[in-house]
Amino acid sequence: MTDAFIYDTARTPRGKGRPDGSLHEVTSVALSARLLNAVKARNGLEGHAVEDVIWGNVTQVKEQGGCLARSAVLASDLDESIPGLSINRFCASGMEAVNLAANQVRAGAGSAYIAGGVEMMGRVAMGSDGAAIAVDPSLTFPTYFVPQGISADIIATEYGFTREDADKLAVESQRRAAQAWAEDRFAKSIVPVLDQNGLIILERDEYLRPGTTLEDLARLKPAFKDMGESMPGFDKVALLKYPHLPAIDHIHHAGNSSGIVDGAAAVLIGDAEFGKAHGLAPRARIRATAKIGTDPTIMLTGPVPVTEKILRDSGMSISDIDLIEVNEAFASVVLRFMQAFQVDPGIVNVNGGAIAMGHPLGATGAIIIGTLLDELERQDKTVGLATLCIASGMGAATIIERV
Repeated sequence: MTDAFIYDTARTPRGKGRPDGSLHEVTSVALSARLLNAVKARNGLEGHAVEDVIWGNVTQVKEQGGCLARSAVLASDLDESIPGLSINRFCASGMEAVNLAANQVRAGAGSAYIAGGVEMMGRVAMGSDGAAIAVDPSLTFPTYFVPQGISADIIATEYGFTREDADKLAVESQRRAAQAWAEDRFAKSIVPVLDQNGLIILERDEYLRPGTTLEDLARLKPAFKDMGESMPGFDKVALLKYPHLPAIDHIHHAGNSSGIVDGAAAVLIGDAEFGKAHGLAPRARIRATAKIGTDPTIMLTGPVPVTEKILRDSGMSISDIDLIEVNEAFASVVLRFMQAFQVDPGIVNVNGGAIAMGHPLGATGAIIIGTLLDELERQDKTVGLATLCIASGMGAATIIERV
């Protein structure tokens, strides 16, 4: 098969996903188009330079509905001969866009793609699409559906993580993210968002809370305790599925869970001939991709089995991986991953993660691939793994190797 290379990664800063967030005035299409324009300009892409734009977004209603990818192409400076494909694998949509593009390049179905995603969570609320998994009793009852926050607390209960464990991880995420920004570690990928007059709207992730302490987090109330213990009683649903647990320990709150933010990210993927034709040097090879389905109630354990799968399929072991990005949807997700593989916490989420900087659902998978590549280059390391948990019980992963 043809090798698929990463030639460029780009992302916007993440804005707070609420009406007073800096990106609130920008639509999903407009933000996507501005990022596509940046990729085009940075890499000298003219005409039908790429086969397709594959774009992930999760809440595909209202202004994020239709084929947002094609709308973004038409709103951008890309040639109109380039089509667009919108996809949704919940939180892994941006990663799945990258993986799909890479595998099409590897199979010879086009020499280059732009892949990534967007989510404007302050403009199109999470859950406003009315997903069947959450609202259709014919599906929710037999799958023992509970909201993701309850699932995160189930993981903590099942695998023995305390609130202090989760809070320590959250404080460290904030510290690492603040240090990364202070040292300009994201500079290679960040594309500031400008208004129509060329004035900067946002040039840094604005969700960060540097200086967060364990004492600060100790004052926060568990976010999912009430929905678990009061009607409709999701704890009771969880205990029907996991009767060996005496109760659900609610350890998660706003400070050790991912932030609601707006943002977009893109990855330029192509074969060797594409790079030669455009005078571009490849930065990394996409060595392997994987996805898997998991228990839909505990829901968020997918990074463990999908990592096992991608390593098995690649003939690799976890010791072959130099750096790891595990999306910080909730603290227990990362804690479980590190527990399962007994990895050094010093190689996981080196620059902080979604607890500190936020999780724009459709974009995050592409964001962490770009962050991983930038950090591999900064540390002069070779192989990296990026993985995410996914709503309704799935996992996705990508292994990249610098060239």
